Parts: sequence; C-alpha cells; structure tokens
Amino acid sequence: MRRMFFVGAWMLASALLAATPAMAEIRIIQSPGGEVGPFLDLFEQVRESGERVVIDGPCLSACTLVLSIVPGERICVTKRAILGFHAARSVDRRGRFYAEPEASDAVLQAYPGPVRNWISRHGGLSSRLLLLKGRDLAAIYPRCR
Repeated sequence: MRRMFFVGAWMLASALLAATPAMAEIRIIQSPGGEVGPFLDLFEQVRESGERVVIDGPCLSACTLVLSIVPGERICVTKRAILGFHAARSVDRRGRFYAEPEASDAVLQAYPGPVRNWISRHGGLSSRLLLLKGRDLAAIYPRCR
C-alpha cells in the first residue's frame, strides 16, 4: 500500500492513498519542523518499515532528522525539495529561545558526511536557516524517478 505523509504548517498528519504494490513510500510535501520527538518517532517507524522517503518540498528543521534515521539509499529528492538546517534551540516558559550547542553538535554529527560537509562549507549550524536545494542537494541525494 502506498502511504504518503503530509507534514503541514503546524502538525504532522498521515493519510493512506491508493495502493501501489511495487513500492511503498513516504512523501514529505511540506514540513516547517517542530518538536523533535514526533519526528524521531515517525522516522524510526519509517526506517523499520523499509519504505522509501520522497522529499518533494520544504523539509525544514526537525524534519531533516530523516537524513539521520532513514538509510540514505532509501531517500530521494524531487526538484521541489528543500532541506533547511539551523542550530538546536529550546524555548523557556516565557517563550524565549535559547541555544542548545551540545544538541546542535549531536545533530550535526548524526547527519551523513556529505550533508555535514555542506553545512560546514556554508558556515555551520547557527540561528540562521541554511537551505540545501537544487544542484547541491541533487549532488548528495538522487532525484526520484
């Protein structure tokens, strides 16, 4: 059965679609990120399922953890794919953001080597959003067929 996960503006939602017996896939269409926990749970389930991940739009922040959890040979990108990276941060009870340098280091080390290298060449993880797309992205992950 072909499954597509639509990651929307503020929530992670899934929907079952038409059956495609040849290969099941998860399609990331748009994800602004969010709390890390739900993304870790989802991508661990995807890793265990054996499904392929198609990145077909913006996959920002916590969504990029897919690269650390699902084997790279099961990830492909479309021309619309954009990966967005920034340093880890938390929010206190008053709604103020603060940096989490140890978490940022751990996340960076968990990314595959080519992604880590790209991030390093573009200034490293910081509060600024780094966008990996186009030719740079296609040099790391294959285009979906």
